[in-house]
Amino acid sequence: MSAATTLGALGRRAAVAALGAGLTAAAGAGLAAAPPGGRERWARTNYGGREVSLLGGAAVAAGATAAAGLGGGSARLAAAVAGTAGGAFGALDDLTESPEGRSKGFKGHVGALARGQLTTGGAKLLGIGVGSLVAAAVATRGGRGASPSARIADVALSGALIAGAANLVNLFDLRPGRALKVVAGITAPLALTTGPGAPVAAATCGAALGALPGDLAERTMLGDTGANALGALAGTALALDPRVPVRLGALAGIVGLTALSERVSFSKIIAGNPVLRRIDAWGRAHP
Repeated sequence: MSAATTLGALGRRAAVAALGAGLTAAAGAGLAAAPPGGRERWARTNYGGREVSLLGGAAVAAGATAAAGLGGGSARLAAAVAGTAGGAFGALDDLTESPEGRSKGFKGHVGALARGQLTTGGAKLLGIGVGSLVAAAVATRGGRGASPSARIADVALSGALIAGAANLVNLFDLRPGRALKVVAGITAPLALTTGPGAPVAAATCGAALGALPGDLAERTMLGDTGANALGALAGTALALDPRVPVRLGALAGIVGLTALSERVSFSKIIAGNPVLRRIDAWGRAHP
């Protein structure tokens, strides 16, 4: 690839990232002017006892999904499906789940489903899971497998990657800016590649960076709405990579971190590591 071609591709990625940030800002302004159901419905108290708004999560979900889905093609359609499912079912959880249900966590919701009890968290898991499989099927519409069984296995792998990423990003949304930094850390390197997921990664990264100032200042928070949508989009960017070992490695990392979160606190791990602690606190209004 020539230098001119490379620069042209990077320029297009930068434009898509700027579009993600711009659409997120526009969505945020629109939602702030006319909050669905009223402003109080979206107000929450964060870890530090300060009032924040979940409208920031709705704005970044809308902005990132719109930017990632523009342009047509199976990759963009897959991103639109994954981001919409993550944002919609995340909003369901944010706006309807009781405090008792929220305390269940991932393991608790899976256990409830196994007992035949459908919590809003369980509905979110099912909804995002189905949406992720549909997105994976759309993303690989051209076919990666030589046989129907190989095709099914490929869709299952990509679907698990998208759903797992949606859940994992949500697990990091415990301090201002943390989940957004994780999303940017995943998507920025992908956006610089020539792979099929690069445009989706660029849109997601731009939207995450656009939402970062409000999140760090503790005016807004992602909630499940923003975190699940951004995670699903980051997972889609990874799932679009045709190389099975790459996707298997990404899924193994996601499963490992998710399992670790059931045993130890990410906040404690970050607090105990000077480098992670500094990155985590960077830009935060109240370190």
